[in-house]
Amino acid sequence: MRQYLELCEHILHNGATKEDRTGTGTLSVFGHQMRFDLTQGFPLMTTKKTAFRLIVSELLWFIKGDTNVRTLLQDNNHIWDEWAFAQWIESDEYTGPDMSDFGRRAQKDLEFAEVYKNQMLIFQKQVLENQNFAEKFGDLGPVYGKQWRSWATTEGGTIDQLKNVIESIKLNPDSRRHLVTAWNPEFIDDMALPPCHIIFQFYVADGKLSCQLYQRSADVFLGMPFNIASYALLTHLVARECGLEVGDFVYTTGDTHLYVNHLDQINEQMTREPKPLPTLHINEEVESIFDLTLADITIEGYDPYPRIKAPVAV
Repeated sequence: MRQYLELCEHILHNGATKEDRTGTGTLSVFGHQMRFDLTQGFPLMTTKKTAFRLIVSELLWFIKGDTNVRTLLQDNNHIWDEWAFAQWIESDEYTGPDMSDFGRRAQKDLEFAEVYKNQMLIFQKQVLENQNFAEKFGDLGPVYGKQWRSWATTEGGTIDQLKNVIESIKLNPDSRRHLVTAWNPEFIDDMALPPCHIIFQFYVADGKLSCQLYQRSADVFLGMPFNIASYALLTHLVARECGLEVGDFVYTTGDTHLYVNHLDQINEQMTREPKPLPTLHINEEVESIFDLTLADITIEGYDPYPRIKAPVAV
């Protein structure tokens, strides 16, 4: 994972200062690529602890075509909470304290941070316990899972892109059309967050499956370690489904940025020497990628440096 630290150093020295949707500000470079040989270990960040359980939970959520945070909350996964929470507080049904600009206010105001925390707990409890509330405010719209598994057609049907690409790999491994896309322009405005990782392609050679991801926008400190591990895991799962070994994960990014309020954290991380990568284990008794659960996917030999906390830009 040294190439990740080299990317961070490159951005710090060469990044352009840019404004962004969140109002936080970034250092950014455009167009970057990293390649990970998946036969050399599972690429989970070792220079800071990265929550593998959350990565697995989110990926399985995508694979099952789910778009509601209720499923994630049942797994104690809070990756998508802020975007669902924003839907609630911006609705006519919300009657609590003013939560406008809650992300930045919570970072700057300790008293407000406590109010925000309490309102978020109320929201999470409602999503878990109230089915109607979860359907109304927990659903994030046609985000990744919907596009992967139920892409809407002009004739009123749906396309299961993930199932189709698996069948395509099995039947015609040399095809150059092993693609899945999450970027559906017709429904971007209906999504709580437009997709950042927008298209991935599989490639078969010498009995090995490789995957290339194109990501339009990459939060290098918080998001990128999750994205690398998630698509490396997806490559393992699809290879296993298709009776192939794993090859490379090629990670291509567009706007590749460090938020300015993450610079202290990234400088701390860059002082740490990468450690050996862990090993991935998948329950061999579960045959289909679509039947896997959180307990079926584990890692061994993961010995990272401690976690480094940083605020999420919403």
